[in-house]
Amino acid sequence: MGAVRKSQLSKSKQDRLIEHFVAGATARYAAYLVRVNPKTAVYYFHRLREIIAYQLEQEADAVFSGEIEVDESYFGGKRKGQRGRGAAGKVPVFNLKRGGKVCTKIIADASSATLYPIIECKVVPGYIVYSDSWRGYNVLNVSDFKLFRINHSKLFTDKKNHINGIENFWNQAKRHMRKFNGVPRQHFGLFLKECEWRF
Repeated sequence: MGAVRKSQLSKSKQDRLIEHFVAGATARYAAYLVRVNPKTAVYYFHRLREIIAYQLEQEADAVFSGEIEVDESYFGGKRKGQRGRGAAGKVPVFNLKRGGKVCTKIIADASSATLYPIIECKVVPGYIVYSDSWRGYNVLNVSDFKLFRINHSKLFTDKKNHINGIENFWNQAKRHMRKFNGVPRQHFGLFLKECEWRF
């Protein structure tokens, strides 16, 4: 927080901006409530997101063990037309979830060649991985992981075999980002890490 506190804002206004950030307010609404210039609040919130992303990056080497959910989702792009995998203009994001903790990563595509190295790096071999039926996870069938798959078209949950927790994260992240009426693409990674931190 040190870099943020070098601001010319009074400590009380900084504290109030942090409170509104934590509460999920937009920077412009927080600026109105705290009575500061909107550009000041936008910059301040941007710095908070940078700090969050930096802190999460320090924990990036931590591996997950136990029962892990994996899934990918797509953000942005045009609302009309194709959705999900293959939709034009959308940013693909991969996510691993263990208990209440998630780890997100922006990816180029959802192929096995992209997904498997991330899973191999983040998940302890021999543990259970839950996924949907996407072919990008086929490689896990012949790996050191125990793969359980959920076919959403037939059954969303099957006793303990589920990816409901990770779907909950996607819903929460997309709901939070909708408040901003579009996130600048160059800052999308920071907003994504904010959602990871909030979860």
